[in-house]
Amino acid sequence: MTDCCDDTEWLDQRIARTKALILVYEDAVEALAGGAQSYQLDTGQTRQLVSKAQLGSIQLTLQRLESRLATLQARRGGSAQFNMRPGW
Repeated sequence: MTDCCDDTEWLDQRIARTKALILVYEDAVEALAGGAQSYQLDTGQTRQLVSKAQLGSIQLTLQRLESRLATLQARRGGSAQFNMRPGW
């Protein structure tokens, strides 16, 4: 049996980590879009030198992180979307 408080804490940690990664990738996009030829992407676990040619891939990763954040926040808040229709 899982404890709801443990799940909440775990989700809070994932949300915080995802937000931190979003900031890292946003900084990379801003630097490369602003004219930098390369940027050191430091995720806290790895460091990677990325170039302007990889901007599309970085933006895709940023979109995925934002989607992950939305999913985690929905799980954390217990929200779900329902479509209700009359039964007649």
